[in-house]
Formats: sequence, structure tokens, C-alpha cells
Amino acid sequence: MKMFEFGKISVGALWDEPTGSWQYVLTDKATNKTAIIDPVLDFDPNAGATSTGNADKLLKHIAERGLAVEWILDTHPHADHFSAAPYLAEKLGAPRAIGEKVVDVQKLWTDIYCLEDFAADGSQWDRLFADGESFELGETAIRTLFTPGHTLASIAYVTDQVAFVHDTLMMPDSGTSRADFPGGSSRQLYASIQRILALPEETALFIGHDYTPEGRDAQCCATVAEHRESNTHVGNGRSEAQFIALRDKRDATLPLPKLMLAALQVNIRGGRLPDPEACGRSFLKIPLNHFAPRCSDKG
Repeated sequence: MKMFEFGKISVGALWDEPTGSWQYVLTDKATNKTAIIDPVLDFDPNAGATSTGNADKLLKHIAERGLAVEWILDTHPHADHFSAAPYLAEKLGAPRAIGEKVVDVQKLWTDIYCLEDFAADGSQWDRLFADGESFELGETAIRTLFTPGHTLASIAYVTDQVAFVHDTLMMPDSGTSRADFPGGSSRQLYASIQRILALPEETALFIGHDYTPEGRDAQCCATVAEHRESNTHVGNGRSEAQFIALRDKRDATLPLPKLMLAALQVNIRGGRLPDPEACGRSFLKIPLNHFAPRCSDKG
């Protein structure tokens, strides 16, 4: 666990190497009240097996520091890993939340998976946040910022010192996230990034993924100022038209994430596995020939 200190708050960051995903523990120091953001449930696609290695590391960190978990937050329904929010909620008794536009993602993927009896109403979470809505974590105020483009439902969690911006931005040397998933839009992504980069320049932006380009160590945080200056996709005044052309060209070369078709049907359920069938086992559905074949480049 990497630790970052920002005056009245601390941030613990845990990287999951198989999926390149960052998970966060945000703590208000004065009260020890804590939020977990984007926790990962491990999944072995070859065995079709889930496990809780990442989530148990988060629980150990929380127990060792005597933290009081108030929220388990997802920034959006992830396409590259399962959410461990239900497992952690069961262990910690904390409510789970996500942005209110998750219902649009649910409706889109309910149609793709042909889920006839699925409730696409966000009821799988305890709370749905609207754009600009605020809540308290001890003495720390957090507000939500609607940031679509990567998905229809993406939100960022913003304090006066840090922001958790999920898959909208990568580290500056990797640029931005893709916008070619169902419901994605490079134009919306550019607008969302501008909202994020309008935050105070010293704001630390914690990202959702890092794929360690050129073998460097995994990184998770850069300031607004650093992104404005050197982000390879949007830095140094790149225009909307330039970004859209660059992002769309790049996205056309990318394969779908390896776990996307498994992960979305779990994550639109708030991280819960599909209900067991009569035999007692749960199954994942793969929509055959719905998506065109993709090349095998990574990005």
C-alpha cells in the first residue's frame, strides 16, 4: 500500500497488477472516518473463480490503522475488473454508492445481455449521487463530479486537495482513457477532462489504472498542473478537435478489455455475481458475435 499525506486527509493506494487497477482508501485524519474507492474482486477467467486477495489487503490495512469505514464507493461500472464492494460491505457494514447515471449503463448492458428480469434502476447500491452532490467524511467534504465519456455513468470524487478521477485520465505519460465502449464518447470525455483540469492546479488527481509504460514503476497520482502541462493527450493546450481525432484513431486499434464481457454483467449488479441457477451454480453470459473482432494491441 502506497501512502500519501495531504494535511487533514490521507490516501492509501493499492495496485492490482493483473488488471493494472488502483484501489484507494481515503481517510479523514481527525476522525479516522474512511471511504474505500473502486475495490477489486479478483477473478481467474481460466478457472471461472473469484477470490478476495485485494479486498482482504484493504481490510488488513483498515484493521491495522483502526479506520472507520463510512462509504464504499465505485466511480463507474468497471470493464476490466469485478467490484469487491458487496464483499467489503458485508465485512464492514458500510453503505455502497455510485453515480446516478449508472441506470443508463444498466439499461444499455441489460439489452446486450438480454437480462429479462433485471432491475435497471440503481437499486443494487445504497445511494446514487447526482452531479455536484456533496457528503461528509468526518470533517472532510466530498463532492461528486459527473465526468462521462469513458462510460455513461463515470463520476469523480473531489475534495479541496485531491480528486479520484477513475479512468478518465491516465498518468501524464499515458494520456487519457479510451472512449469506445458502448455509451462512450470522445467528445464527452474531452469535456469531462476540462472539468477536471479546471480544479485548482495543486489538486492531486488519483487515477483508476496504470499499465507501467516502458517498464516504469506503477504510478497513481499527478497534479492538475502536471496534466495541463504534459499530459500526452490533452496537455499543452490540445484542442477538442485534435483530442477527438487522436482518441478515436487510438481507440480503433485497441482490443476490448479481456474481462469486459464478464465484468460488466457483474458490475451492473453492483458487484454481485448472477443468481445461482437450479443446479446451485452461477454462470456468466457471453454475447457471441455482438462485438466485432479487435486487434490485440494494448492501451
